[in-house]
Amino acid sequence: MSARSIRAVIFDLDGVLTDTAELHFAAWKRLADEEGLAFTREDNERLRGVSRRQSLEFLLRGRAVSEEQAEALMARKNEYYRQMIQRLTPNDLLPGAARLLTELRRAGIRVAIASASRNARDVIERLGIASLVDALTDGDSVTRARPAPDLFLHAAKQLGVPPEQCVVVDDAAAGVQAARAAGMRVVGLGPTARVGSADLVFASLESVHLNDIVKRDA
Repeated sequence: MSARSIRAVIFDLDGVLTDTAELHFAAWKRLADEEGLAFTREDNERLRGVSRRQSLEFLLRGRAVSEEQAEALMARKNEYYRQMIQRLTPNDLLPGAARLLTELRRAGIRVAIASASRNARDVIERLGIASLVDALTDGDSVTRARPAPDLFLHAAKQLGVPPEQCVVVDDAAAGVQAARAAGMRVVGLGPTARVGSADLVFASLESVHLNDIVKRDA
């Protein structure tokens, strides 16, 4: 895929542009402790890229709850998380994120954020990157979560760019799978064991530039 054929880059948010993944862990951990449920950092890794509902189902591990109880549990977790994100500032952008977003803007490449989080818009505003983002697709935008391709396809539609001219940047195995299902090129961030099926793999965005994403064919 050449630089000319890439018209848009779609970023996951948590763990890609900012480390809100740590805040999600803290919120789920608080809920788990209150409910007497086991939950570790290793468990949290399995929640990367999945919806709040799927995360709760994993946390419960088969414990039967009513729909009303499930909604209440998810609301509690979300409230804990929202309390934490009030403290976010532009300093909480991960290394390389602001530089790459600026490079894309200068190159005329469209940018979307596709996040399972329903709090993504608030996070983007607090990080100070709203002016560098053309579209946002979040947990309220689609019914099916990753690894279904819906989140990324919705983002591409918002941008007005065909899927084959989009690149996804994601740090979760479910996100890599979803991007492939959408017919998009995908850049994986993190260990090869997790995102090794991506077209390109980097440890983080710290040393990634636009040319690194488009320098070789997919």
